[in-house]
Amino acid sequence: MAPSKNFRGVFPILATPFRDDETVDLSSMHRLVSFMGRIGADGVTVLGVLGESNRLTDREREQIIATAVEAAGDMPVIVGASHAGTSGTIDLSQMAQSLGAAAVMVAPSYEPIPNDDRVLDYFTRVGQAIGIPLVAQDHPASTQVHMPVSLLLRIIEQVPAVACLKEEGVPTPTRVAALRRGMARQVPVLTGLGALYGLFDLEQGSAGFNTGFAFPEVLMAMTHAAEAGDWATARDLYARFLPLIVFEQQPGVAIRKEILRRRGLIEGARVRHPGAGLTTEVADQLTRVLDWVLPGVDLTQPLQLGAAAVK
Repeated sequence: MAPSKNFRGVFPILATPFRDDETVDLSSMHRLVSFMGRIGADGVTVLGVLGESNRLTDREREQIIATAVEAAGDMPVIVGASHAGTSGTIDLSQMAQSLGAAAVMVAPSYEPIPNDDRVLDYFTRVGQAIGIPLVAQDHPASTQVHMPVSLLLRIIEQVPAVACLKEEGVPTPTRVAALRRGMARQVPVLTGLGALYGLFDLEQGSAGFNTGFAFPEVLMAMTHAAEAGDWATARDLYARFLPLIVFEQQPGVAIRKEILRRRGLIEGARVRHPGAGLTTEVADQLTRVLDWVLPGVDLTQPLQLGAAAVK
């Protein structure tokens, strides 16, 4: 049985920085992780969908995990370890554990004939093979696996290693509410999808965020406000930043990486081939959106959002 871990709060999903020749930029990765520690994030996640994990070699994964763990210090590092095969997921999870990961994030892989029992067995086998917690990711947009709430409740009840659920199956607010209501063993449910439905998920009991929005200070302030019952502040923050949240959540990772570059957190916004970079038109529109939502703000510094914000 994996040790328990508190997965409440904000655990930003990090991009994988690449140089112009598409080699991994470990210096930028170190800087990115260090910034998350500086602003007081509850942890970070590497090698998720935003991290372009499907475009990395195992050797590169190892380097990224080691760099992230070193830069994080006492801050927990969650490592994406999903693989098309159960044995592959176990191997990647064990590698992450050996390198100091605090937890692994795992999603099921697509099979031509859906089978809930086999998905449950997948999580069971991975959980039994490691000594750190599992974050079970429900992200049908990338996995093509649609897990009903009833299956997720079985996974939580029958797999002790599962210490958190990342809910990204729409409609997320409805599913968060159903999960919170149906759990025999209460585990935190975190919001993904770039915080697109973040306010509504928080209202239904989400414990925070595990997503890649490039301004995690906003998500931290929203979460703190929700925990304090200050829904007026949470709603004001959501309304203020929603245009940027929506714009950034367009398909692909190029917009988010460009914002991270403009924040001075990564050297370049290169997306590894065959992923597409930004067109000039989108880059220009991004500038207008940032000027609209954050006029005159130095993006390289932590956002100051009032009493609930990062110190």
